[in-house]
Amino acid sequence: MNFIKFFVPVIITMLFLACEGDPKPKQLFEIELAGNTNELSNQESVAVSINNKKGKTIDKISYSIDGKVLELKGDKLSLDITRLGQKELKAVIEYEGNTAEITKKIKVLSGTAPEIYTYEIVNEYPHDLNAFTQGLEFYNDTLYESTGSGGNAKSFIRKIDYKTGKVLQQKDLAKNYFGEGITILNDKLYQLTWRSSIGFVYQLSDFKELNSFQYGESKEGWGLCNDGKMIYKSDGTEKIWLLDPETLTEVSYIETVTNKSIFNKANELEYVDGKIYANVWQKESMMIIDAESGAIVGVINMAGLKNKVKKHENLDVLNGVAYNPTTDTFFVTGKNWDKLFEIRIKKK
Repeated sequence: MNFIKFFVPVIITMLFLACEGDPKPKQLFEIELAGNTNELSNQESVAVSINNKKGKTIDKISYSIDGKVLELKGDKLSLDITRLGQKELKAVIEYEGNTAEITKKIKVLSGTAPEIYTYEIVNEYPHDLNAFTQGLEFYNDTLYESTGSGGNAKSFIRKIDYKTGKVLQQKDLAKNYFGEGITILNDKLYQLTWRSSIGFVYQLSDFKELNSFQYGESKEGWGLCNDGKMIYKSDGTEKIWLLDPETLTEVSYIETVTNKSIFNKANELEYVDGKIYANVWQKESMMIIDAESGAIVGVINMAGLKNKVKKHENLDVLNGVAYNPTTDTFFVTGKNWDKLFEIRIKKK
């Protein structure tokens, strides 16, 4: 008993001293930014310092974001990163023969404000008033559309003669699926569903179902587009996910940001020349997103189009954007709109 009474305090003391001798990095150091801010603009320089809580002798400090080492001149850190949004600034600190890593959560926003655009109408075409449009895409000068389950109607995908509105081919989804965005790549049509966490892959020629896929970390299925190599998927959050078209796995994502905030309203998508054109959910506007960085480089005021369509009780918001490379124009419509508009986008 005396043996135990003697050694237990000794062991506790040794453990205490061991813990004191090997503190966690955050107990030693803390990253501090000028103004105590956590919102920074890309391409800016910001004063950075390390709060050395225990007075350690620091030999070297390096900073990085997403694995890219940032340039440090004096006490100024130069921000130059590829993808914007919510990030972790990491500091690797070498001190007294040891190395510590600490992080600080920050937001990296665009260095420039979005430019403002408007539109001009080139043509108007008939559109199915009962189509609750969720996805729109041109392929070989033919228009493809997907819809959600508006009213009692089923969701479907269809091929359309856009000049006449004639349906050339259609496939209905099972009633338990609410159809969302589509994109076409390598003669396959990819389609999302809203909250079922499942997407479908069809043979383009006859809409034969080839495969289905489950979502990964993305929350829901909203819009789809592709750049010829990767598929982009919006999910109602600030993220646009990049999917491998062969495995349909989410390999990475961008976040949509302006010079003032992180934005989370991207809906239907269309990719053109390095930019993603996205309907803004529940708004008469679209945004132009840099597909590499996520910066919203432009905002298109689409007001006025809804006033040109037939008024009825099921009339809903602007949704659906497709680019036709043959005419170098965009085609837009809305949920239960009786018109499809061919437009050109121009700076205001």
